[in-house]
Amino acid sequence: MHNELKNRDKAVNWHPYTQMQTAKDAIPIVRGKGVYLYDNEGREYIDAISSWWVTLHGHAHPHIAQRVGEQLNTLEQVIFAGFTHEPAIHLSENLLKLLPENQQKVFYSDNGSTAVEVALKMCIQYAHNRGKEKTKILAFKNAYHGDTFGAMSVSGRSVWTQPFKDLLFDVVFVDVPTPENLEYVKHIILELKDEIACFIYEPLVQGAAGMLMHNAEDLSELMKFCRMQEILMIQDEVFTGFGRTGKLFAADHLSEQPDIMCFSKGLTGGTMPMGVTTCSDDIYNTFLSDDKYKTLFHGHSFTANPLACSAALASMELLLSESTQSNIQRITEKHRQFAKVLSTLDQVENVRQTGTILAWEYTTGKETSYFNEIGKLLYEEFLQTGILIRPLGNILYLVPPYCITEEELDIVYAQIIKISSSFEYPKTADAPANFLQEK
Repeated sequence: MHNELKNRDKAVNWHPYTQMQTAKDAIPIVRGKGVYLYDNEGREYIDAISSWWVTLHGHAHPHIAQRVGEQLNTLEQVIFAGFTHEPAIHLSENLLKLLPENQQKVFYSDNGSTAVEVALKMCIQYAHNRGKEKTKILAFKNAYHGDTFGAMSVSGRSVWTQPFKDLLFDVVFVDVPTPENLEYVKHIILELKDEIACFIYEPLVQGAAGMLMHNAEDLSELMKFCRMQEILMIQDEVFTGFGRTGKLFAADHLSEQPDIMCFSKGLTGGTMPMGVTTCSDDIYNTFLSDDKYKTLFHGHSFTANPLACSAALASMELLLSESTQSNIQRITEKHRQFAKVLSTLDQVENVRQTGTILAWEYTTGKETSYFNEIGKLLYEEFLQTGILIRPLGNILYLVPPYCITEEELDIVYAQIIKISSSFEYPKTADAPANFLQEK
């Protein structure tokens, strides 16, 4: 009986980022509550990664569920071309109040990748509408912006993108800024500024690349330079938005403002898919014309879905509450203290933290790699202890829901120390490619 769901799943489903030939059967989850997930055999798991970084307030939050239920009985869906509705208007109004003051318009889509696609199209067509052709994109090495073709093009070249290499458009990749390389990065930009349509970047934390972190001061300086060269900036806050960095947005750490911002993941509190691309009036006004061909021709069937808007409004209310803001600071401080303990372990290196995001690497005698075999083994080890942590190879991280308690965090920390101190590393060779390797 316990295997029925596993067998049915295996017969019909293809799971993401999974080699189905060698993968173990997927674990059937039958319900969630708070930080916990429950499988069909009654085991519980602390969701220490917020189910791919989306579940801000915990699973099955009653406030969000109530608001979605109320909306479901009022208006579940309406075409957003030629029509509008109060939840979309209200959400745009509330979100724009929290963002840098130059963000004035909201374009809805359905996930993080498409939010990035919209942003890229805005920038390229911005130049086109002004009678210029700028087709190069500036991005960071090791970037990850999604899996659709535009988002994949501006992501770091890797084994993931190798089958599509001849189909990806022209991107200039530069290192994340540091005091040591900043002038060289500026030099590269200066030589190509007339060809660059925009600069897209993940602020402060490059998530899928292995939770790589950089300084707000250095990024702000690079943004200031791009502004001086009239290069549009796309700030991808799909991961860092809605409190993950310790502030509401990574933008709140920076002294410069982007032209465009992208959001998803925590936007609806993890309740349902939704993407948002916000932009300045300057971007928006460049598409205003009597010429219909200057229209932004982009849309999705579920653009500004009323249910998703209602979930996002409810999630935002929770996010802005005094208790959640206190929890974010509590988690940040707990991580900071635990990072000191982690740093003392012989098997651990490169401990790093930004807000509620804590990451570290296991030393295996091999290079840091998404394909380091230790990742699969550690994943299973933690599951056996009732904790969901999904390693990026030998890189592990915590991105917990904001409702996690002191006691639950201590349980997670204790298991990390126990496993880190006793784990036997695999003897098998890693795949030869780096996690993300520029070609």
